[in-house]
Amino acid sequence: MSGTDSDPIYVRATSKGNGITALVLGVAGLIMSAIWMKFLPDWLFLAAIFLTSASIVSLLIGWFKVREPQFSIEISPQEIRYHHRLGNWLLQWDNVQRIDCPRVQQGLEQVELEAVGFRIKDYGAFLNHVSPRLATHLLMEQRPLLLHRDEKNCKTGACFEQEMFDDKHYTTADNQTFTGVKAMLANRMSQLRQSLGYDVFIAASDIDREPADFARFMRQCQQARQDRLMDTQAG
Repeated sequence: MSGTDSDPIYVRATSKGNGITALVLGVAGLIMSAIWMKFLPDWLFLAAIFLTSASIVSLLIGWFKVREPQFSIEISPQEIRYHHRLGNWLLQWDNVQRIDCPRVQQGLEQVELEAVGFRIKDYGAFLNHVSPRLATHLLMEQRPLLLHRDEKNCKTGACFEQEMFDDKHYTTADNQTFTGVKAMLANRMSQLRQSLGYDVFIAASDIDREPADFARFMRQCQQARQDRLMDTQAG
């Protein structure tokens, strides 16, 4: 994380780390396997194949890590901006109602999910800044959250089969109508609000600390902004 009181704060995702290392290990593994196949006995051929496969997997992991933006989240006094290789979304602070980790009931205990949730005031202001490619990614990424519904038949997955891709038109309170993938995302947000209490989620892999700590930090940023606005108005 970087930034000062006046500059944006940049958050680097934990999943971004070690991308270069994975690429180097993959290249080194391929070189070793090539040498292995050329000079070592035939009875070690299967081991060389295994090393080659592991090296290719390491290369792919490193490539996907390197492709991601340098920072996953940008926090400024005006907004929260999420960066992804498929696009970005932004939330104006004025559109944020609540920030916390969603909780689900497991037996007699409430367990926090590995995500930070944002309950927002205006869906339209959020959806207008989401690219269709990122909206599709969010729909896929957030499918597991539907499993935490309260209905008993969720144990079989039946409770969300028809809601997985709910593409009916979505109209906001100010009469903005969304269709296609953005309507699907809006309907998904509405479903998740009913079951988890939040609309927009950031996964634990996209932040630089535990979700509970990050949610606490975001609330501190929100409160600091409110205090600054009050001081400006009073002055």
